[in-house]
Amino acid sequence: MLSRIAESLFWIGRYLERADSTARIVDVHVQRLLEDAWLDEAEACRALLTVMGVPGAEVTAADPGLDRVRLMELLGYDAASPSSIAAALGAARENARRVRETVSSELWESLNTTFYGLTGRVKAGSANRFCTWVRERVATVTGIADTTMSRDAGYWFLSLGRSLERADMTARLLSTTALAVGPTWQTMLRSCGAYEAFLRTYSGGRSGARSDAQAAEFLLLDRLFPRSVVYALSTAEGCLAELSPDQRRAGYGDEALRLLTRTRTQLEFRSPAELLAGLAEEMSRVQEACSEVSQAVSARYFPAVATVSWTAEA
Repeated sequence: MLSRIAESLFWIGRYLERADSTARIVDVHVQRLLEDAWLDEAEACRALLTVMGVPGAEVTAADPGLDRVRLMELLGYDAASPSSIAAALGAARENARRVRETVSSELWESLNTTFYGLTGRVKAGSANRFCTWVRERVATVTGIADTTMSRDAGYWFLSLGRSLERADMTARLLSTTALAVGPTWQTMLRSCGAYEAFLRTYSGGRSGARSDAQAAEFLLLDRLFPRSVVYALSTAEGCLAELSPDQRRAGYGDEALRLLTRTRTQLEFRSPAELLAGLAEEMSRVQEACSEVSQAVSARYFPAVATVSWTAEA
């Protein structure tokens, strides 16, 4: 497979998952702002934008208009903002356009329809309706990819990108619980679609600190729930193994696989209470590891071609 095709498929997976996870994060925070009139709206929005990596110029305290409307502009509607849902869906469509010869017509049409559907959805309804529509459209696109793509290198690159981004974005979502204006663990479970699965796993769960520890364990460490950090990291490991089986007897020849495995085991062998005590720091480490893995994958599979430059003869 050509490296440009592999890179486009990898980023299609990442951008789709980024749009879905951003919609989940924004939805839960906007709902919380609407329900709790005592929250400092500007401070809550500023904290969330910082977690999402929006440039500092956008979250300065001097911005008097920082409210949930501005939040939706920056993280939802503004295609010029690199952290927005609109930008992620636009980038996914652009990458699919570059490799139309390798993706199914159904996948391309679904992505194209989703991108152009943004125009009618932006500001046409509430933030909740917009975020719900985004989640449904991403689920449709990824479902079509799962049912129309052969399990070859192309599929594994797309799945690798999606899993890596999911681990990163779930870590961002979990890190918001450390904010003074962050959501409760029950709200967090609902935003991940994990509430019912959590209740079945823990037979109804408990209240108080015990319930928080259980929720943290579920969203961080559960090996069966697809949106947990450990599940996403394990899936990414499997994709790398499919792309380049390593038969060596000791160590890892693939730097990305080594980083992924180290990050996963560091989480799995920590107790939920220990993870909760330093949740923000632990989630920052996961995000940094995901960034390093992405760089390692790019260095191995998508090497940049050096630009040819001409110099005048002396």
